[in-house]
Amino acid sequence: MTGFFAQSIRRRLILQLLVVAALLSVLLYFSIRSVADDAVETSADSILGAATMAIADQLRGADEGVEVDIPYSAFSMLGSISQDRVFYRIVVGGQTITGYPDLPNPPQGASLLSPVFYSTLFRDTHVRIAAVERAVLVERASVPVLVMVAQTRQGQAAIVATMANRAAALGLGFFAVAAVLSLLTASSVLRPLRRLAGAVGRRGPQDLRAVTGSTPAELAPFVLALNGFISRLRGALSRTETFITEAAHHIRTPLATVRAQAEIALRQTDDAETRATLHKMIRAVEDSSRSASQLLDHATVVYRTDQRDEAALDLGLLTRDIARRLEPTAEIRDLTLGLTLPETPVEIKGDPLLIESALRNLVDNAIKYSLADGRIDIALTVVDGRAEITVADTGRGLSGATAQELTERFRRGVNVADVVGSGLGLTIVAEVAAAHGGRFALTENTGGGACARISLPLR
Repeated sequence: MTGFFAQSIRRRLILQLLVVAALLSVLLYFSIRSVADDAVETSADSILGAATMAIADQLRGADEGVEVDIPYSAFSMLGSISQDRVFYRIVVGGQTITGYPDLPNPPQGASLLSPVFYSTLFRDTHVRIAAVERAVLVERASVPVLVMVAQTRQGQAAIVATMANRAAALGLGFFAVAAVLSLLTASSVLRPLRRLAGAVGRRGPQDLRAVTGSTPAELAPFVLALNGFISRLRGALSRTETFITEAAHHIRTPLATVRAQAEIALRQTDDAETRATLHKMIRAVEDSSRSASQLLDHATVVYRTDQRDEAALDLGLLTRDIARRLEPTAEIRDLTLGLTLPETPVEIKGDPLLIESALRNLVDNAIKYSLADGRIDIALTVVDGRAEITVADTGRGLSGATAQELTERFRRGVNVADVVGSGLGLTIVAEVAAAHGGRFALTENTGGGACARISLPLR
């Protein structure tokens, strides 16, 4: 449960507010009940005291002793608020002259000039007793007379219970209102955070501006840290792009120079051993150059996947341009390039550099692994609202490998060990297709060779 609430600031805030509301509701209930209990008891004591005083006021001295005429009003006022039982006792000179002789006396030391109230257990029931003492002249002598009136507490308890129920209902109502206010408060408190998250989330991958705008003071450290991170990320991406560009130049140029010098030396020597060594050198340089080029191409793809510079592209024109540029390479290997394009433009939205890199690797792979005097067919079609480019060759085929295996980095088929390659060409194609919401498939041709198919959503 702790982990559940720790995952959401909103849940934690609502929980804390509800706990506070519950505590306040309980406190409200007990406060109202305590005040109600005191108020009811004070009112009952006032009536009980008035009844006791009414009886005490009827005490008279006579020759034979003390006379008392208990007024009916004393008991009628006690019955006006409840149907409790009433007991009384009148003590003259320490002797009970009327009433219940076992009614408990008031506490020792209590002043009886005004009514004294006390509670006790009488005849298996709780009673509230009021006691007052008067001095009555009997034969010119002052005689103390103690008047006690008791009343059971069922009516008082019923009134307190009714008020307690109302207090409980009030507490529950307060809690319900507090719960609704907690939800509204949590939403209000988190609204600036959601607004900030929405503003950042709506940005494109190339929008690395600092976050500006009015935010609460509590979010200022977060915004400051976020802007610092964006600044560092912008610098790191700029350095990465610069490194890739410079690396491409500083690696390809020396390798091209070494290869040119080796080819010149090969033409100038007639020594068989030297020629064999130079052939190996040229092959190694070619292998290194190709690997370096594809590593840099792959680094560019990885870098630009989240930094795509998307634009509207005519896929037909781009495919024709790739075919024309690679046609000389195909002719050197005695291969025929067939190109089939639709008459109308096929537009997609994507990064020109990435799409071009994927198509170039797709056709280059077909040329590399095709047999001499073979044919490569390049076709662009529109299928189910998607642009589909198919490159089919009559080469070595897949030799049992799956598309998933051959698109792994540095993974090559078992039948191409004698061909220079890095194992990154199809990886680049698959990653570019995925970055543009497309699909890449690789299957065996029925008549031999392989068929590569890349599908991209139309603009």
